[in-house]
Amino acid sequence: MNKRKTVFIEGPITPSFVANSIEKHQTKTTIGAHDIFLGQVRADKIDGKIVQAIDYSAYNEMAENKFHEIREATFNKYDLTCMHIYHSLGKVKAGEICLFVFVSAPHRKVAFEALEFLVEEIKKEVPVFGKEVFDDETHVWKVNKV
Repeated sequence: MNKRKTVFIEGPITPSFVANSIEKHQTKTTIGAHDIFLGQVRADKIDGKIVQAIDYSAYNEMAENKFHEIREATFNKYDLTCMHIYHSLGKVKAGEICLFVFVSAPHRKVAFEALEFLVEEIKKEVPVFGKEVFDDETHVWKVNKV
């Protein structure tokens, strides 16, 4: 079993954080392909109001355990060199990044398949909750669509 990694980041995931993560992999020369998923907060229109931000919360320990289980299952299923998952907690404005999933493998097909599996499992299994906040500070709880 691999070491459990911290997934949560307070606030939005910045483009420079993503770029730095990619840059750190330049020395890993057995990697032939990377695939990245960036989840971004949408300015959805709900009952005539526009979403301005999502305020994320989680049962941290339960969510971190579930991230770890999904990570282990993905490593067992696919021939990956490495994998990184980051999810925001707290308020993330529309247009900002809230989920960053990064997989690396010797070949592209494995990277593509593993990334899709990983993102779908995260959305389906991890207890992270999003409160969609409107201009007038009212909110609704986000429902993930499969």
